Amino acid sequence: MIKITKSDAQWRQELSPEEYQVARMKGTERAFTGRYWNLNEPGIYRCVGCGTELFASDTKFDAGCGWPSYFEPINPELVREEVDTSHGMIRTEVLCAVCDSHLGHVFPDGPPPTGLRYCINSVSLRFEPVSGKTDNAT
Repeated sequence: MIKITKSDAQWRQELSPEEYQVARMKGTERAFTGRYWNLNEPGIYRCVGCGTELFASDTKFDAGCGWPSYFEPINPELVREEVDTSHGMIRTEVLCAVCDSHLGHVFPDGPPPTGLRYCINSVSLRFEPVSGKTDNAT
């Protein structure tokens, strides 16, 4: 895995203000507002910062939380976890291991086979349908 590092100015130039706020400043989008929370098409969800394949649609499920949820990443080595103690809680933050973009959090209340729920911000992702057409929504 090749690590991608960019200056703050480069990130600001390449990402929309909302993408920058979430991916680089560890923000979050409001529940039920993201472009992918209820998308049910087959495809791959890539990191908004570097394009790394992170989640497949066949691992996506409706957790009822308002954010896209997956029970496992495509490759666990490409998703990094850190302890997050912000907002008076102890949670497990999920980041892209390639570019360190904040993706969301993982919780131990998901479905089988993993029992995990990767609760991910839509704005941290870009969807690529099976047909190969890339979603350019911003």
